[in-house]
Amino acid sequence: MPGDDSAERKHAPATLRNREPIAKVLQEELPVTGKVLEVASGSGEHCAFFAELFPGHVWQPTDPDPSALGSIVSWCAGLDNVLPPLALDAASADWPVDAADAVLCINMAHISPWEATLGLLAGAKRLLAKGSPLILYGPWRREGVATASSNEAFDASLKARDPRWGLRRVRDLDAAADAHAFARTRLVEMPANNLMMIYRR
Repeated sequence: MPGDDSAERKHAPATLRNREPIAKVLQEELPVTGKVLEVASGSGEHCAFFAELFPGHVWQPTDPDPSALGSIVSWCAGLDNVLPPLALDAASADWPVDAADAVLCINMAHISPWEATLGLLAGAKRLLAKGSPLILYGPWRREGVATASSNEAFDASLKARDPRWGLRRVRDLDAAADAHAFARTRLVEMPANNLMMIYRR
């Protein structure tokens, strides 16, 4: 993996487990070329992996946490198709990006207030041309599908940390997306009881 051994570098263990399944879906859903805006990039490990795998795309990582921005720089050092990370709070109406050809958001909705996901939808509507994908990944609740016991325990731990956090319902996301003229075009079951969902206008 590119990058140096800076002390700023963070590591998210789940990245190694989910990056290849996520990449498989991205290969099917991303445009052939263009700018991919990653909202809530976290450690930067996903961005570094995907940028190497999809060299024809320009990757724009973002995160609201200043310490995450340093980690992203460390992981993505040496990758010519990764732009410098930007501070972006999904819940804000003021995004430092004017346009993108795809928006990717991994594991944000459950560890942030619901307002962040609503802001993500609003921001994607501003940035994306019609037909361009908004792609989300993470653990979600589905109507008529039992939630795995591990996800129930995860949900309880999240709410204990912050009552505004927790697993969201797919139907609630669909309704919020519809209010921003997005429709879900695909739902993919992923390893470890996660889902990947694609929305387009």
